[in-house]
Amino acid sequence: MPTMTGYAYKGRDASGKIVKGRVDATSEAQVASRLRVMGLSPVSIEQASDGTGLNREISIPGLSKGVTLKDLAIMSRQMSTMSGAGLSLLRTLTILAEQTESAGLAKILARVRDDVEAGTSLSDAMRKHPRDFPPIMINMVRAGETGGFLDNALATVATNFEKEVELRDSIKSAMTYPVIVIIMCFVSVAAMLIFIVPIFETMFAGFGADLPAPTMLLVILSKQMVWLGPLVLVLTIAGTVWWRQNKNTDKVRRTVDPLKLKAPVFGPLMTKLSVARFARNFSDMIGAGVPILQALQIVGETSGNWVVENALTRVQDAVRQGQSISAPLIDEKVFPPMVTQMIAVGEDSGALEQMLDKIADFYDQEVKTTTAQLTALIEPLLIAFLGIVVGGMIVALYLPIFSIYTAIE
Repeated sequence: MPTMTGYAYKGRDASGKIVKGRVDATSEAQVASRLRVMGLSPVSIEQASDGTGLNREISIPGLSKGVTLKDLAIMSRQMSTMSGAGLSLLRTLTILAEQTESAGLAKILARVRDDVEAGTSLSDAMRKHPRDFPPIMINMVRAGETGGFLDNALATVATNFEKEVELRDSIKSAMTYPVIVIIMCFVSVAAMLIFIVPIFETMFAGFGADLPAPTMLLVILSKQMVWLGPLVLVLTIAGTVWWRQNKNTDKVRRTVDPLKLKAPVFGPLMTKLSVARFARNFSDMIGAGVPILQALQIVGETSGNWVVENALTRVQDAVRQGQSISAPLIDEKVFPPMVTQMIAVGEDSGALEQMLDKIADFYDQEVKTTTAQLTALIEPLLIAFLGIVVGGMIVALYLPIFSIYTAIE
């Protein structure tokens, strides 16, 4: 087979605007042919360079930022608008690859465009990138292609992702203050152990008296900070990299996900978040005309929790045997009774999609409310914790002085 080479091109569209991009092809003639198919008049075509030295893009495994849900939401919304305006799929993909701010998404869209140009459907081209395009997006696009409503399917995907991003942002915003307080606590403790405690230790050495146990503990920790600090930093970085690479494996999810739902404070929040995601995705899949069994499988894979995914697998098996959706859901403790009852009403009335939308809206609001309440509860507790830790260290440092003063009296 001929060798594929990367070519950078410039083309002029029907309005006279210069369009730039990159495409993989076997020759410049093939690139020119592709540009004409996309409605562009070739201006220049030259072999692209991947860059060398400092110009080469560096990717660090575990730390490189991939395609985010926000990137996909923006892309889906723009793609829906352009498809609805009558632009060809190839030209739409070309424009999206050029104007997206995400370098990773731009490369993936360029590959998807090449596959589509070679005769592959859009959904099959997306399926080649499972780490970047979620299953719900791929199957919604497939349903849109089959039913002839690709723009509406993409609009639904965009709305779904936008609500998911909004929900995540609200949680991140609420958790920002507690995280900052915890970081300040650790930094304050480390600074006192490294800089303050040695000064007091030198002063106490001239007293010739035994130090109280709390003070002695601080002195020992201060001496160990030479190796303990770097060790904690290295373990933190290594743990972060390991978590990013392994958090989606079955072994880790089977252990961690049940603990998330059983956590004393955050468990109810995680449960509500999983139910909201399930209802939203399931509603969108049904609205797009995806078969129920396939929709249950996809919704389980995108639920974000191993417990919910396994529960929906059991529901899928029961539905395959002829049962309704609500009947096996009653036996799954992860779904609140209100959810199963509303789904049952939706099945009986033929308004399952609308009922799932109401469930999703309700639990979205519940997540936001619960997050705000947790933040209001955690903030004073964290401030008290910070005061106890730092204040306790200060008291421990001054205990020898109090002891000496008492002895002098």
